[in-house]
Amino acid sequence: MNRKGYEMGWASMNEDNESRFFNATIIRNEVDKKLNNPQTAPDKKLGVATKLKAFAAPQARPLPVIILADVSGSMAESGKIEALNVAVKQMVTSFASESRLRAEIQVGVITFGGRQAQLHLPLVSAHAVNEVITFTAAGATPMGAAFELANQLLEDKDRVPSRAYRPVLVLVSDGAPTDNWEEPLAALKSSERGQKASRIAMAIGADADRYLLAQFANDTEAPVFEAHEAQDIRRFFRAVTMSVVARSSSPTPDKQLTIDMSEIPDDDLDLDAI
Repeated sequence: MNRKGYEMGWASMNEDNESRFFNATIIRNEVDKKLNNPQTAPDKKLGVATKLKAFAAPQARPLPVIILADVSGSMAESGKIEALNVAVKQMVTSFASESRLRAEIQVGVITFGGRQAQLHLPLVSAHAVNEVITFTAAGATPMGAAFELANQLLEDKDRVPSRAYRPVLVLVSDGAPTDNWEEPLAALKSSERGQKASRIAMAIGADADRYLLAQFANDTEAPVFEAHEAQDIRRFFRAVTMSVVARSSSPTPDKQLTIDMSEIPDDDLDLDAI
């Protein structure tokens, strides 16, 4: 290449570099304008990383579901405790399979049987539950103690933060309480979270205290659901599960639950699991 051609090539390369630098500068300036524009950035004083966070998808809000299960001695009859075990495990499994885009279903399990009530799951994400304990039926029916535990759980701001959706309380029993229940139930119903909660109750068999269960429930259309046989326990839990799942994925997860056991066919109960 002669000297003249070399000089022309060098000039052309410099021109290209200057053009690329100029264009890159324009692009950076445009990006800076958008990030610092009040119309396109949440706060022009914030850093770029913070501004980008503002456009991230919102975190799912907790949707607490607390089960209060009677495991007194009478639940050992007619396959009731077996049906309860299967129903609770299937409920947790169903919750765990749901997406967490809008709501994250959390599960708490309280049993009452023998001398005291016990907290088995302290409101943890259904996705984090590795195994649900198998209940055994024995002893008396300390339902009042279960109400106290439920109230403590609901009012725990660490477990049920203010951003949580309306809690769901599910009570199932086949008998009458053997401890003081009036005051614990009144305290639960009058508490800040207890008032807002969807409270659902099921009476299992002829000996269930329907008056008490009606006092607990706040579903005016179906105050107390009935279980005449073990299969009805599973049908009830399946109906509650479907309603909670529908609520968790709806645009309004805070709405009241609608439970309809008649919509659950026998082939949806997996009867062979008992």
